[in-house]
Amino acid sequence: MAQETKYTEDNIRSLDWKEHIRMRPGMYIGKLGDGSSPDDGIYILVKEVLDNSIDEFVMGTGKTIEVSVQGEKVIVRDYGRGIPLGKVVDVVSKMNTGGKYDSRAFKKSVGLNGVGTKAVNALSTFFRVESTRDGKSASAEFEKGNLTNQDLLEETSRRRGTKVTFIADETIFKNYKYRPEYIIRLLKNYVYLNPGLTIVFNGEKFFSENGLKDLLEDNNNQDDMLYPIIHLRGEDIEVAITHSKTQYSEEYHSFVNGQHTTQGGTHQAAFREAIVKTIREFYGKNFEASDVRKSIISAISIKVMEPVFESQTKTKLGSTDMGGDLPTVRTYINDFVKTKLDNYLHKNVEVAEALQRKILQAEKERKELSGIRKLAKDRAKKASLHNKKLRDCRIHFGDTKKEGYLDTTLFITEGDSASGSITKSRNVNTQAVFSLKGKPLNSYGLTKKIVYENEEFNLLQSALNIEDGLGDLRYNNIVIATDADVDGMHIRLLLITFFLQFFPEVIKEGHLYILETPLFRVRNKKETIYCYSEEEKQDAIGKLRGKPEITRFKGLGEISPNEFVHFIGDDIRLDPVMLDKEMSIEQMLQFYMGKNTPDRQKFIIENLKVELDMAEEN
Repeated sequence: MAQETKYTEDNIRSLDWKEHIRMRPGMYIGKLGDGSSPDDGIYILVKEVLDNSIDEFVMGTGKTIEVSVQGEKVIVRDYGRGIPLGKVVDVVSKMNTGGKYDSRAFKKSVGLNGVGTKAVNALSTFFRVESTRDGKSASAEFEKGNLTNQDLLEETSRRRGTKVTFIADETIFKNYKYRPEYIIRLLKNYVYLNPGLTIVFNGEKFFSENGLKDLLEDNNNQDDMLYPIIHLRGEDIEVAITHSKTQYSEEYHSFVNGQHTTQGGTHQAAFREAIVKTIREFYGKNFEASDVRKSIISAISIKVMEPVFESQTKTKLGSTDMGGDLPTVRTYINDFVKTKLDNYLHKNVEVAEALQRKILQAEKERKELSGIRKLAKDRAKKASLHNKKLRDCRIHFGDTKKEGYLDTTLFITEGDSASGSITKSRNVNTQAVFSLKGKPLNSYGLTKKIVYENEEFNLLQSALNIEDGLGDLRYNNIVIATDADVDGMHIRLLLITFFLQFFPEVIKEGHLYILETPLFRVRNKKETIYCYSEEEKQDAIGKLRGKPEITRFKGLGEISPNEFVHFIGDDIRLDPVMLDKEMSIEQMLQFYMGKNTPDRQKFIIENLKVELDMAEEN
């Protein structure tokens, strides 16, 4: 008989605010991560501090925000009203304390009642807040949420405002590193949504005059736009729309009260619906919704009173009402798009004609592919039932994308041994494995038809569920896991080409990564160190001294599952695949996969020499 577990007063425990945040950080900031992904926790910390500064700008004070990220230290300085000096400690260390409970002052606020800065405080080894107003200042310093120093009222000549400095806790965010590209994307979104705001990041200024129009222009190549961006503004709403000449799927950037809702929500769904309805009525034809939205590139921003999001990180809107006396979100967006977009198309005949040609072309292509798409779906369905090409994770999200979606990962591997090692090592709840058969086809210059005809591409598309865009993407992280040799790098390049050619938004939205795995294992009887470079190997040899055993991993299949668990668990190292903003997607594809030009030969010689040398040595 099993022994009964005692349940007494000693089992009952109350956590204070900082203990709870540190014990359950995911409840407050989503996933943790090391900074390789744009939705990793360290960027949420930066965002939570920035949100308060943005609220000050929205309230009409503080047109400039200064952000500095040097190593692990983050500093955010605004020139708003400043925290009331007697409440500097309370607003960053007492739950249910903040200015945003007054809906009159913050009825369309970004943050949520000051919970964010308290989370930043609790999850930082150093946190300092300083407020200046009326010629006086007050400051307080904390360590892991505990007050360590407090300076009460002091006379000062500094400009009013709030300055927050913090260093995230390395014991929670292991081996973390800020990537400037992600910080810049975050800051640019703030200035797009707040005309008149200037943000200075490490000395570089960001400012936007045209809002969402600037967003689409900055994120897309002008030559790839079918027609000039349609930019429409109204009370509490702004939209920007164009269509790509080459992109196949839909692309949306959606925002609520300045918050980037990366997982969409009621407003994005209403926007997609409104576009189709308006265009059908304008042309007087019942076009298929997929034909209307094919290749669309768009953005929408709305302001809602006291919005309800589906998680603390506010990435998906759940509200159905605009608030106050306003109609539902769906009705509000439908009415706005119907009026403004219809008027625009009537006034801009060339745009209307170009859009109609695009829709008719999409209709023609869809009909031509209808038969092969059905066969491809049937093949993919049978394959998922009868083979082990996809070893799925236990949690499926689909449209709902519940809490935990941010941790879902699909590893794309080569060969049975590598996929076997990862399959045995993975977290079966959130990590899936897709096994490639041989080298993928070079898809450069091919049409979407090849995705359905090629078994590997068809099954990969089906596994990701991205045929009609990222709305139903099943895994937040797509990780290419190939050997660190010439063949492995070739496979990486072919897979990146596949995504660039047919699903560039996967890369644009920061979902594609390269798995970094150790090249060497250095160990003695007491300690084992895994090294990702020659330099790390030399450091490990020096640390262990003597003559430690050194193993060079030639392929992922050589790493045992017991060891592999370290490399895809908490200590996983991911290298994000990012677009070069100086080159269009077509230019990149031409450079890397076109005819063997001298420029590419030079690039390969300069960048792959080390890998080739290592391959020859072994």
